[in-house]
Amino acid sequence: MTFPPPPSPLPNANPLPAKPIWASARTVCFDVDSTISPDEGIDVLAAHAGVGEQVAALTRAAMGGAQRFEDAIAARLALIKPTPAMIADCLASHPPRLTAGAASLVAALHRRGVQVHLVSGGFEQFVRPLADLLGIPQDRVHANRFVFTDGGAATDPACPTSRSGGKPVVMQRLLAAGCPRPLVMVGDGATDIEARPPADLAIGFGGVVVREKVKVSADWFVTAFADLEAALG
Repeated sequence: MTFPPPPSPLPNANPLPAKPIWASARTVCFDVDSTISPDEGIDVLAAHAGVGEQVAALTRAAMGGAQRFEDAIAARLALIKPTPAMIADCLASHPPRLTAGAASLVAALHRRGVQVHLVSGGFEQFVRPLADLLGIPQDRVHANRFVFTDGGAATDPACPTSRSGGKPVVMQRLLAAGCPRPLVMVGDGATDIEARPPADLAIGFGGVVVREKVKVSADWFVTAFADLEAALG
């Protein structure tokens, strides 16, 4: 199966001021790895499997936009060779963690009646526990899935976030399903900036790691969730 090339992030392409859009947001989508969580789930799994350094280098290339996401994922899974038992053991040993301020921000959005979704190229096993911690319904989790084979595992091509250009597809589906605008995407990686458009706003998050390409391409760049919560007014 082939897919069209992903759109290139456009530096500061939104002509409207970012903060008023954010303050009026009705649907907010958060990336997970290095955004809602300080960890990269696949890097945690790789360290558990003993191939942490090799996989972390591939993660940096993918998140910085230097390599297609689907290519980097395939290369990482080939190194890790995950199994269901390995994943379960990893989760038991290293439960998913929240980034400082994430729970407070999501709670503030929920109090305002904002729909909050998690949109991640990470895998469901690592994302769903974080949704539970944040009080986000599981049907608002849009993540990658493992397909297990005799030789290891691959991604499920039915999941848009398994490839570059997938997050705009999720945004389109949310809007088609009736999620209200303004629709905002918040994340640390190049795939998050790709979400605008159809998202109305792309906010770069540098509270865990600062990626220069994201910093210059985002409509607004923050380094703490407290800044976003304060800007809600």
